[in-house]
Amino acid sequence: MATPVLPRSVQRLIDEFARLPGIGPKSASRLTFYLLRATDNQALDLSVALQELKERTRLCSVCFNITEDDPCPICEDEARDAHLVCVVEEPLDVLAIERSRAYGGRYHVLHGAISPVEGIGPEDLRVTELVQRVAQGQFTEIILATNPTLEGESTALYLQRRLAEYGVRMTRLARGLPVGGDLEYTDEITLGRALEGRQEV
Repeated sequence: MATPVLPRSVQRLIDEFARLPGIGPKSASRLTFYLLRATDNQALDLSVALQELKERTRLCSVCFNITEDDPCPICEDEARDAHLVCVVEEPLDVLAIERSRAYGGRYHVLHGAISPVEGIGPEDLRVTELVQRVAQGQFTEIILATNPTLEGESTALYLQRRLAEYGVRMTRLARGLPVGGDLEYTDEITLGRALEGRQEV
């Protein structure tokens, strides 16, 4: 029987890091050995941060974004346009839109996208809650800001059909060419959408 190369506690941390998305065995090993060399305070700070993450965070009961306070600060902000709601797939999408400083309405976080391949249907997302919010009649526009992927497009199409009966204006984020990009390297779908969405100059 071979002798274990690493202490069990070290191997366990490597295994736990490797379970995280985007982190393979090599990255997991590097992170673990970094923490072994780090000061006790740095390693313990990470431990406390993880514990607080699980103990303090929850989903906002209104928009389902991640928050420590319920309702979240965005839902509580009376300066934001309560008649405008932006539907996104994940909490990270809220951060991306907020960084743009171009949006001042409310949000609804679905926590995923419809993906039959992965066994994710509308019932696995926060769709029912969105329909309930729209049915209350407070929104004049719904921005469907799902990702420009097959799953994101399917989710947006499903939401369009599901919400059509309420007569609320529905819009999608514009699609087009990235700033600084070259036409010759642009895929045909993006280029086609950029042509369809052209504007007066």
